[in-house]
Amino acid sequence: MPTTAPGTEHALSVRQILALERIAAGEPEVVAAANHLDRPVRWVHVAEAADVGVMLTGGEMILTTGVLLTGDAHTQTEYIKSLHRAEASALVLGLGRAFPAPPEDMRRAAERYGLPMVVLHRPFPFAELTEEVQSRLVRRKFAAVSLSEGIRTALTGLITAGAPLQALLDEVAAHSACPVLVTNLAHRVLATAGERPAVDDVLRDWERIARRPGEVDGEGWLRADLGGRGERWGSVVLCGYRGDGATGRLLADRAAEALVLHRMLSGAGSATWEEQSARCLLADLISGTAPARHFLPRARAAGLPVNRRTFVPLVVRDRTAPQLDRVVRLLGLPALVAELADGATAVLLSLARDQAAAPLTAHFAARLHAETGEPAVICAGPDRTTWDEVPAALQEALHVADAVAGAAPSSGLPAVVRLGDVRLRGLMRLLRDDPRVQSFAERELDGLLYADDGDALLPVLRTYLATGRNKSRTAQLHHMSRPALYRRLEAIETLLGIDLDDFEQAASVHIALLAHDAQQA
Repeated sequence: MPTTAPGTEHALSVRQILALERIAAGEPEVVAAANHLDRPVRWVHVAEAADVGVMLTGGEMILTTGVLLTGDAHTQTEYIKSLHRAEASALVLGLGRAFPAPPEDMRRAAERYGLPMVVLHRPFPFAELTEEVQSRLVRRKFAAVSLSEGIRTALTGLITAGAPLQALLDEVAAHSACPVLVTNLAHRVLATAGERPAVDDVLRDWERIARRPGEVDGEGWLRADLGGRGERWGSVVLCGYRGDGATGRLLADRAAEALVLHRMLSGAGSATWEEQSARCLLADLISGTAPARHFLPRARAAGLPVNRRTFVPLVVRDRTAPQLDRVVRLLGLPALVAELADGATAVLLSLARDQAAAPLTAHFAARLHAETGEPAVICAGPDRTTWDEVPAALQEALHVADAVAGAAPSSGLPAVVRLGDVRLRGLMRLLRDDPRVQSFAERELDGLLYADDGDALLPVLRTYLATGRNKSRTAQLHHMSRPALYRRLEAIETLLGIDLDDFEQAASVHIALLAHDAQQA
């Protein structure tokens, strides 16, 4: 038999009603179906008719003295059976002239049908109980409507203002006073809100609880589906909501409505929630604002394997997250992929300990080239086997990517660039904001930077120095004859007042040019 009836969303339970001070004067005693006291009560109805069941719609608590049920065991049993069929919530029998003691036939029938039966040992005015319960039910319904409109207005205002997903979740968490999660169909956590310690407690145990049913009785776990047009693509979860279930369900439903609307209005060009989740996690790791272990529950809940793994941080410029995510999926590699600032996209691979990181990274670069049709420079940090070392490895990969930004095709960089490959270029990137380095670069290149033909000569100088002062290679790369190249090099030497055949002078100009390029980047 159903445990709830239509219209019982804001009901009180039988147990809650029996706990009211007003009913205590009647000395209530539960004599049957004591394990069903959490049934919702939609209304309290006083009735003495033996056929009251035909007047009920479900969810009622029936108050009676049983005056029309005396002396006939069959009538008493049929009475209980009719309440059961009508899905009444409970029967309260006032003992007195009709029944000085609980009628055994009715008690047995109520136990058999799971209908809570309560007897009142002292005379008690039923009107007082009906007035108390009805007023409470009305107040609860009004409060629920007010809450519904309040959170709907707040969330709609945020969506209209273009607020991000996190702002909506923070609003829901403020109303529910419990952790709030958004998950995809694979039960991976895409976003969270609420008090950080409480959220972390949920995430640490997420693998075990991820596949719980939508609502776990007595634990306040409420889940509402996210989707539209017949397609479901995720859930919003209230974790450990401490209020009554009807209010929690309402909060979850309103949150789901708002999140679906937010996603629809975000448009196809916006980052997916999966991408936003990965971006936030990787940005937090790179920032170093907290030890890496603080982010471990988030990584695990996001679906990244973290136990006994090798972590390989990669950064790729001029490639989008969807392109890299596609390669990751084609290779079957667990990873977090997210676009960061300045056109860089980070990939944190999680490999099994028996997988060799270097050849797999090279294979990743080759597959990306095949997918996009253009060579890509993969900047790699050192692979690490402990999670605590991941932030530093990510920062190193970003440094390498920064160092090779804008590097000429002739720079001779490998497909997978590591810290040892960027050498002096990497150092200049680190020092580019130092006023002394800026002054040095300006002083060394002054004559060329402000010359009328400086824009044409500067690329030639850059290629000439990058190729180790190889004149044939430089002429080939710039599609000019050797005599034409000689004239350009002579013009550069005149403007700078140096001899490019002198190693120290050429090295000084090369360092200045690397510093200049770093500043421009």
